[in-house]
Formats: sequence, structure tokens, C-alpha cells
Amino acid sequence: MNIGLIADDARKMLMQNLCIAYKGILSKNDLYTTGVTGRVIEEATNLHVHKFLSGTLGGEQQIATMIEQNQLDMVIFLRDVSKVSNYENLINKVIPLCDMYSIPLATNIATAEMLIKGISHGDLEWRNLYHKDSTEE
Repeated sequence: MNIGLIADDARKMLMQNLCIAYKGILSKNDLYTTGVTGRVIEEATNLHVHKFLSGTLGGEQQIATMIEQNQLDMVIFLRDVSKVSNYENLINKVIPLCDMYSIPLATNIATAEMLIKGISHGDLEWRNLYHKDSTEE
């Protein structure tokens, strides 16, 4: 599965800890992250991560493009809702796109853990059918 990982600055350590805790499951999947988040994850876990640009330089837009092209199966987006950022409009593009393209999305640690555990139990295998449908169009 292709998993998109995004974390606001105040949530990067939480993302890092999530990836440490579920390294075994995540290592069997392809991870796509914004730049700094990817570096933090790699340094703590030695997981291979496809890093895009930093969020402020267009990394969220690159992940949004993957969603639009049905190339992500799941997104974990740990946001700092207590702080409005300068690129809030760009960040908020990811959330409606996940809804539009039926991409499972976690915006908090509890839901993120459930989705990751779901991968290990095969609960997201339906995404393979979704990929098949998009290639037949």
C-alpha cells in the first residue's frame, strides 16, 4: 500500500513515535511524506521514505496530486489545529481530496493507529479493487 504521511511542526514528534511503534507494519508499505516529516521519520526508524518538498514549498500539493491520481491508499495527516499556518488553504486541499477519492484519512493519533492496524489485518485490501477500476477507465 502507498501511505501518505504529513505532520505539522507541532505534530512531527507524534508522527515519529507513531512510525517507531508501527515500524514493522509500515516497513512493508511505500511511504510518501513531506520533506521534513520524512527526514524525521527516517532518522528515528531507518524506514525508506519517498520525500517530497517541504510542506511550505509544495510538499502537500505533491501529495494532493498523488491523491488525485489514485496513487495513495491511505493518508495520515497529523495537524496542529491550535495554530493557523500561512499555508492553511493548501493543507486543507488534502482533506476534501481524500473524501472525493475515497482515500482513508486519519487526522489524529487514534484514527492513525486504527488504519495502520487495519493494514496488518487486511482491512484495506479493497483499495486494490479501487486501483483496478481506475486503470480500466
